[in-house]
Amino acid sequence: MAITLPPKRPVRFFNTTGPCFPWDHYMLPPAERLIGARLDRYIGDSLYWVLHAPRQTGKTTFLQNWAREMNSAGEVVACYVTIERCQRLPEPERCMPDLCKAVQECAGFANLSVPESKTNAPNSMLSDMLIHFSSLVAPKPLVMLFDETDALEGDAMISFLRQLRGGFMERGVGKFPVSIALVGMRDLRDYITAAKDGVPPSPMSPFNIKTDSILLGNFSRDDVQKLFAQRTEETGQQITDEAFQYVWEQSMGQPWIVNSLFERATTRILRQDDYSDVTLEHVESAREQMIQARETHLDSLAVRLRDARIKKIIEPIIIGEINPDLGRENLDVQYVIDMGLINWSTEKGLAIANPIYTEIITRNLNSGYHDIMPPPSAWKWQKADGSLDMDSLLKEFQRFWRRHSEIWDQKADYTEAFPHLLLMAFLQRILNGGGKIEREVAAGRGRMDLLVEYKGVKAVIEIKLVRSYDTPKEVREEGLQQIAMYRDKAAPSAPAYLMIFDRRKETKTLPWDERISWTEEDGITVLGC
Repeated sequence: MAITLPPKRPVRFFNTTGPCFPWDHYMLPPAERLIGARLDRYIGDSLYWVLHAPRQTGKTTFLQNWAREMNSAGEVVACYVTIERCQRLPEPERCMPDLCKAVQECAGFANLSVPESKTNAPNSMLSDMLIHFSSLVAPKPLVMLFDETDALEGDAMISFLRQLRGGFMERGVGKFPVSIALVGMRDLRDYITAAKDGVPPSPMSPFNIKTDSILLGNFSRDDVQKLFAQRTEETGQQITDEAFQYVWEQSMGQPWIVNSLFERATTRILRQDDYSDVTLEHVESAREQMIQARETHLDSLAVRLRDARIKKIIEPIIIGEINPDLGRENLDVQYVIDMGLINWSTEKGLAIANPIYTEIITRNLNSGYHDIMPPPSAWKWQKADGSLDMDSLLKEFQRFWRRHSEIWDQKADYTEAFPHLLLMAFLQRILNGGGKIEREVAAGRGRMDLLVEYKGVKAVIEIKLVRSYDTPKEVREEGLQQIAMYRDKAAPSAPAYLMIFDRRKETKTLPWDERISWTEEDGITVLGC
């Protein structure tokens, strides 16, 4: 389908704010990432369907581009509508007038005119408007694309779905939209569950007419290469293999992260008119800059961590706990997957979706500890040549744990992950001035692994917990095997430290001299806390 585009910019750019437009931005066709979608059939067979994906993955870009394509071809009339304005309006009598106004305004942007509803009854207002809209565009069929559907809440959501279901049986040219897409972050079942106070949907749910529930996936590795290749074709700028690999590993194809790393590397780390090769150093600087900037997309992750449903899933992942109740069929697990915070793979099981999210999540959860800790100058952590003295630093941590952990533990939000978060906050307080931490977390691992680097010198740390069902000897032996394997993979010549936190109730009554220990075994330093 041919589209008339505005004049092309001299140089396009990688976009991180709002929908992408092919005349302004480097972009890939989002429709190619719709897993299992049958777009032509949805219209040809008059079907209603659901599209869901996390924020900043390309949903709005897809919808707006697809609507333009359909309207340009002239065979149907497609109307894109965002209903974000209806957020926090759970009563139909307040929500429906706003929703109908959104339909009118969005239609106006596409040069379509929609009359006001002829009824003031909130539970039929939208369906009445869509009936008249369909008759106005006849003999062309009407296609409605509702974006931000998850903005609707409670009875307003139920009313919205029932009005669409009510028109489904009469759908057709001039009668009611032939095809409707409901688009948001979550699958439809979660909207209905939330609207029904946590009760899962039944076969008689108010939208049992959808034919498909489609996921918009992340970029593949080839997609990421194709995206930067557009930059290369336009400017001649190349990206080194090492830099590209880092972008892929850090983002795992999350579209906003990929675009943000490329945008910062090409226009902020390098000057906008400097088309030198993008190197690993440029991308690493872009990553740190992005994290420090607390962009809206990343900040929104932090807000969600206080959600009890999300906490229930994230905390076991951080500490590596095995919980048989948290399978992929668990509604809370599926909810957090739909949010894009975690994923599941045969290699790792449930894990945080990418290293950038891991960094953001752990920094947010330990920020309270980090921000009130003494400055680095208060601790012994440097050798005479300015390099990191990890032995001295971890002995300082043991002293800090001894003095503060009991009081801080009582105030912790993520109680089970408190030792992990406090240690990482302690390390970050030092490393922010010239080092970094790489973290490996996944449910069922029984540990968290850290790779610490400061001015080119590396060390590996593994964190394990002794619980009521463990013995210290078993945890120690398992930890020694695990950290040896992790060191071989991450940094074979680096010093290794096994941190064991005894969380058993009976241990907390023992004197601190019996709880704090420092020993060596098979070239690995074992610290008891």
